[in-house]
Amino acid sequence: MTAHKLADTLRGRLIVSCQAPPGDPMRETATLVRLALAAGAGGGSAIRANEPEVVAAITAAVNLPVIGLWKDGDTGVYITPTVRHALALVEAGAAVVAADATDRPRPDGSTFAELVTAVHGAGALVMADVSTLAEGIAAAGQGADFVSTTLSGYVPGSPKQTGPDLDLVTSLSAAISVPVVAEGRINTPEEAAEALARGAHSVVVGTAITAPTALTSRFVAGLARP
Repeated sequence: MTAHKLADTLRGRLIVSCQAPPGDPMRETATLVRLALAAGAGGGSAIRANEPEVVAAITAAVNLPVIGLWKDGDTGVYITPTVRHALALVEAGAAVVAADATDRPRPDGSTFAELVTAVHGAGALVMADVSTLAEGIAAAGQGADFVSTTLSGYVPGSPKQTGPDLDLVTSLSAAISVPVVAEGRINTPEEAAEALARGAHSVVVGTAITAPTALTSRFVAGLARP
């Protein structure tokens, strides 16, 4: 699918992130496939999924484009950190490869631009996960097909906040021509709608939809307050 066609498909729509952290009871491929099926049944327009095995299984079961990533580690650049990770996701069936596009060094010494070139050469698209306006502008200039606010608040130099970074959505949407995807700490339909109003092309929601462990812990914490 071309970038233009996929962008049209996702315009103003919801992308559902079907992931689970290590050790979580939901972190099982068949369970994540069912989450993706449920997201599609509810009207989701694409799925964001972690690791080639899960990407392949969801691609086979769900008639929606899959945005694949591969989290390897938990510090530094760990979201699809190398070209090898990116190409494995394409092989698994990802229509789009999401990758860290911050200005931090990649573990194999490659550049984000090299990853983009490799993924495009393999026939897929690239979503740049960024934390700042400067990173988003740079990623767009290096050929990213989509730029996502995924990493705002998780990388030094980006604002720490409990809700989504809607100011980054606004500034990116004004600064670049590629579609901007709002992602990160979007907890309500109202916040998702506000992201679109701020210029987001589409919205990714994960925890608020597909993470019962995290959602349960929020309620438990709320009940524990005096």
